[in-house]
Formats: sequence, C-alpha cells, structure tokens
Amino acid sequence: MEIRFQSDVGKRRNTNQDFAAIYVNKANITLALLADGMGGHRAGDVASRQAVSEIGTAWEQTTLTDSEKTAQWLIQKIQQESQAIYQKGQTQEELNGMGTTIIAVALFGDQFTIANVGDSRAYLLRNHTLTQITEDHSLVNELVKSGQITAEMALNHPRKNVLTRSVGMPSEVEVDVAIHYFGAQDYLLVCSDGLTNMVSDQEIAATIEGTPALETIVQQLIDQANARGGVDNITVLLIKVGGEGL
Repeated sequence: MEIRFQSDVGKRRNTNQDFAAIYVNKANITLALLADGMGGHRAGDVASRQAVSEIGTAWEQTTLTDSEKTAQWLIQKIQQESQAIYQKGQTQEELNGMGTTIIAVALFGDQFTIANVGDSRAYLLRNHTLTQITEDHSLVNELVKSGQITAEMALNHPRKNVLTRSVGMPSEVEVDVAIHYFGAQDYLLVCSDGLTNMVSDQEIAATIEGTPALETIVQQLIDQANARGGVDNITVLLIKVGGEGL
C-alpha cells in the first residue's frame, strides 16, 4: 500500500487553512487525516492543524488493530476535539467561531475505517468507476436530498460552502463512520473541496488511471484545480492498493 499527499494554497487565498498528516500507532496501523479549516483571518488554519495534530498524536499512543473498535475511538476523539476547538474559540476573540472539516482513515490491510465531518470527501476508484463514499454535511447537499434543487444546480449554488456539521460547533457533533473493504487495485482519494469544486469526478478518475506514479497524480490534480482558478486551498491524499493482495 502506498500513500502520497500534498496541500496547496491555491490562487486566491493568502493562507492555507487545509492540513493533512499521517500517523502510525504502536501496532503499526496507519491513520491518515485531512482537515479543511474555516474562520476569519488565521482561525481556520488553527482549527484544522489542531484537529489533525491532536487526533493524530492520540492515535500514536494506541494499540488498536480492530476496525470496529477504531470506529468507536474515532467518533469519541473527533467529538472531544470538536469541543476542544469550540472552547478554544471562546477564549480568544480572533478565534471565535473557528471550525474545520475532518476525514480520518485507518488502514487495516484489506479494509479501512473512515470517519468524517463536513464536506471534505473520500472517493474509491474501483474497476474504472469513481464513487464518493462520504456524504457532504452541507446545506446544498440537504437541498439536493430533499429534492429542492438538482445535483447540477448544486454545483454553482451561492450557499455551497455552508456546512451543517463541523468540528468546533457548540453542540456535540455527529460523526459519520463506516468500514470498507479494499479491492486489489483500488485507489482511495481523500480531498478538500478545493479540488472537487474545480475538477469533475470524471476528470479526477481519468487523471488517476492515466498516471502511474502517485506523486505525479497528486500534483496533476492540484495543477488542474489551480488551472481552473484555484479559488480555495487544495489538499489531495491518495492511497494505492497494489498487487494481487495486500
């Protein structure tokens, strides 16, 4: 299994409020984390960096090797971190209201546990088909689900960036969690909306399948988002499952 990730400030922003990192626990199980922060001035990057680093550091101290126990651990830790970020925002005026999305992926050989809050996304590319495996916690997605707007209308909706859930909200946040199995040649893509708002799913799939090296794929996806305007920070984390097994 191979992992590569990169974050880019984009073309319009002065600071990068995305943050991603990889952590390994005492049982040698890898946890990949990606967060897209929000808040005025530098509050968003404070929230995203804190969420990733504190959850990741806690993971390093565990001995978890079970996907279901990890699912429960991730729910608890993300909820704890949400409260910690909210409380920190109450102590400093410039951080008030800060928050972040989060996606956490723990890798267990032939399966993975994924937890998410917000509208950063995870996709699985299998048999030439790219499938989103997380749900956006956003106002626009709720409008699509209720039939008030179409998926096509959602692409350019003026309130596209309004989240219904985030890490750092005052009430306890609901965390989506799932366990999936890998196929022998799968790719798992985790990304912030700086990519998906600029590059279509079809283009993402074509880039992944048309390029052999993971580092090159990650860079090309970032370059494509920037070529379309790069209106937001762009973070791409890509996992490749290789060979006949794991």
